[in-house]
Amino acid sequence: MSFAYVGCRTTRERNARGKGISVYKIDDVTGDWALVQLEATDPNPSFLTLHPRLDILYAVHGDLDLVTSYAIDPENGYISLLNRQTTQGRNPVHLALDPSQRWLIIPNYRTDSIVSLPVSQSGDLGSVAHLLELTGTLGPHRNEQNYGRPHHVPFSPSGKWIVVPAKGFDQIICLALDRETGELTEVSRVGCRETSGPRHIGFAPRQPLAYVLNELDSTITTYRLDDETGSLEPVDIVSSLPRGFTGNSRASEITVSADGGSVYASNRGHDTIAVLKVAADGRLEGQSWTSTQGSTPRFFALNPREDFLYVANEDSDTIVEFERRLSGELFPTNRTVATGSPTSIVFNTPR
Repeated sequence: MSFAYVGCRTTRERNARGKGISVYKIDDVTGDWALVQLEATDPNPSFLTLHPRLDILYAVHGDLDLVTSYAIDPENGYISLLNRQTTQGRNPVHLALDPSQRWLIIPNYRTDSIVSLPVSQSGDLGSVAHLLELTGTLGPHRNEQNYGRPHHVPFSPSGKWIVVPAKGFDQIICLALDRETGELTEVSRVGCRETSGPRHIGFAPRQPLAYVLNELDSTITTYRLDDETGSLEPVDIVSSLPRGFTGNSRASEITVSADGGSVYASNRGHDTIAVLKVAADGRLEGQSWTSTQGSTPRFFALNPREDFLYVANEDSDTIVEFERRLSGELFPTNRTVATGSPTSIVFNTPR
């Protein structure tokens, strides 16, 4: 038995149809999803993450200044509110626990800051310990680069660095975290192609490489990561779209398979998942594209065994399941879950 937790958009300003965090029980034999709880939360619980050791779920609330924590009942998967904290900035869009599980890191997309919040031994959140304001030269896109727009705060595989794609600056900024005080310090930054708009990042599991998905020009840049200094060096760039596509599209999510053989990226507009093979030197090649069978795939996630991939089609109110073969290719299973304006999915198997 396992559970899936789904975040969403809820507000009229976002033209949303979600109601809160949905909890699904997944049948381990049939793979069927059954809705067991729809928790009406604060607006726009748009991105979720789980505590790796405790039965705790965290959510940031898009367009607000809010992060929340929820206790999970391991027997039935139900969630209940633990506490709320302000992020001291507008529109938090991602969140990541540091490897020591003592700090939660959040980017405030609208107000160009990164914050750290202490996490207690029981998993609830303290108030912001440190706020780091990001500055830089804005990119030339007049609508999408009118402020810095930090979008993602994953830790590098070693846990030493927080790597922040800043869409509005066309830059990737690496930070260090003081695990005693929560202080955040910039250690390096690298410029990206003008008007590329770096959004999300995935790391190779066995090579010192990072794959950055650029939202505005729908490309993926491969970088070499120096783990001693926290610096990135660009190596290669490929499109996340097929050569013959001439319409409008924005890239959104990227994931690297645990075996390191495949990279997946979602395209909003083309409405596909790009499937890319990883060559021996880590470069990406051999693209193919799988229709998401819905509109605006804002997010997708592999299940823990990585034999299925689930796409959150935000504007068609569906989560669509795909079987992932050993080759890395995706095949629709014809299983679809109806849910309002989905934007995030996390999977939890009770301990």
